[in-house]
Parts: sequence; structure tokens; C-alpha cells
Amino acid sequence: MDKAFNLKPKANILGIAASSFCLVHCLATPFLFVTHAGHVHGHHSHPFWWGILDSLFIVISLFAVYWSAKNTSKNWMKYALWISWVLLSFVILNEKVGLIHLMEEAIYVPSLLLILLHLYNRKYCQCANDQCCTVP
Repeated sequence: MDKAFNLKPKANILGIAASSFCLVHCLATPFLFVTHAGHVHGHHSHPFWWGILDSLFIVISLFAVYWSAKNTSKNWMKYALWISWVLLSFVILNEKVGLIHLMEEAIYVPSLLLILLHLYNRKYCQCANDQCCTVP
């Protein structure tokens, strides 16, 4: 595979970007509804593509968490990344199907946690050589 297109070494950056865009998307949604309410009276709808974005972010985050957890030098980081991703996925899935009632702000916690974990992992948990990382 061409090194220019190999995203594995940049998994933390990809995770930071995906989680940040997800956070911005979540913060912007109420403004979209307010703006859109002036155009569509009595309907709580949003553009189809807007609703797909959170699914796209969670898929991108899945790959980022997988690659970051696989290559981190800290065992606890693997669990922290996966737990945060599962929480974020649950909140997004819950928003779509309404399993339990959660505050709208619940999505900010796992999203911010993923951003912080990827930042920490990028700075402090990188392998200096191939010996410290889990190699298949």
C-alpha cells in the first residue's frame, strides 16, 4: 500500500478530527433546527445528509480507535478508547431509535473523551520501536 494513503500511523489525528467534527455537528444541530423551523412550519425535520453525518463520524471513529488501540503502548488506553467509542455509538444509536431517554448533551461526554484520549495517546503512548506495540 502506498505510504501516502496509509492512515494507520495517523489514526490519532483521524480520531481527533472525526470526534471534533462529530462534536461540532452535535453543537450545530440545534441551530440547524432553529434556522430550518422558519422554512418548514410544524415539522421537525432536517436534511437527510445531516442525519447521515453522525453515522459517518462513528464509522471513521471506529477505524481510528481500532488502529490507535492496536498501536498504543499503554494497555489502559486500549480499554479507554474502546469504552469511549462504545458510549458514543450507544448515544448516537439511542438518538436514532429512542431506546432510553437521555439528555441531548449526553453526546458531548464521549465525544470530548475520545478527543482527549486521542490527544493523550498521540503525545504519550506512541511506540519508540516495534517492540512495545502489539504486533499481530
